[in-house]
Amino acid sequence: MSVNQSGGTAVHIKGLTKSFGSTTALDNLDLDVPVGQMLVVLGLSGSGKSTLLRSLNGLVPPSAGQVEVLGCDVVAARGKELRELRHHVGFIFQQFGLVGRVTVLENVLSGALGRIRFPRFGVLAYPKRLRLEAMENLERVGLGEKAFQRADTLSGGQQQRVAIARTLMQRPVMVLADEPVASLDPESSASVMNLLLRICQEDHLTVISSLHQVELALGWADRMVGLRDGKIVLDTPASETNQATLMEIYRRGVGEVEPASMTVNSAPKVLVAPGLVGPA
Repeated sequence: MSVNQSGGTAVHIKGLTKSFGSTTALDNLDLDVPVGQMLVVLGLSGSGKSTLLRSLNGLVPPSAGQVEVLGCDVVAARGKELRELRHHVGFIFQQFGLVGRVTVLENVLSGALGRIRFPRFGVLAYPKRLRLEAMENLERVGLGEKAFQRADTLSGGQQQRVAIARTLMQRPVMVLADEPVASLDPESSASVMNLLLRICQEDHLTVISSLHQVELALGWADRMVGLRDGKIVLDTPASETNQATLMEIYRRGVGEVEPASMTVNSAPKVLVAPGLVGPA
């Protein structure tokens, strides 16, 4: 799988639909994301944010539509091709996903399992080069001194930093983050998002993150996409919107979606619901 990081489109979605029984989580969704963009997806719980992110690495197969990520047809990918895609796409979860009883360093090392041939148990089972790389990534997230502590002794913010370091061990070219600070207090949330922003900029990564914190998203994203009932109701550069506009995404009972003329970088059309009025 060849990944081009110098330009072009990282994600191309056309007509993406996902139904769970009688519930439609994503409804004929179209979205293009340029390489290197930092995109935040906003919306009420149940609007389709998590389903969208999980569709991008094959965790949730679509009911219909086209999904291409880093040049890979996610819908058709199987076996080795799908594993390779997931190697290039890091995923940061709300609940951290660490093994609490093992050390911080071993948790970080587990991010390299896709690069080695057999499972490893214990820090010393990993090659020295990977142990050094894991320590470097822990230093990047400010937790080098915690390497040999049990993961479950850390605070929530520290655990999410460990999860970021683990993701860096994949050497990803794209990062998906599903409500990565939803379990954290406001101060820790800002610290974790600033850290993630800095690292992704340094490494020239494409980032798609779902968030509920509108103010935090405004200070972090290049582009904002709002979902309601599985449809895009807002798509705008972060620099061209404000908190009041974005809060309209969370209003229930807003009318039908209709197109607007705004464009976002090289992104596709923007859909704006009535009442979503941009700044003067």
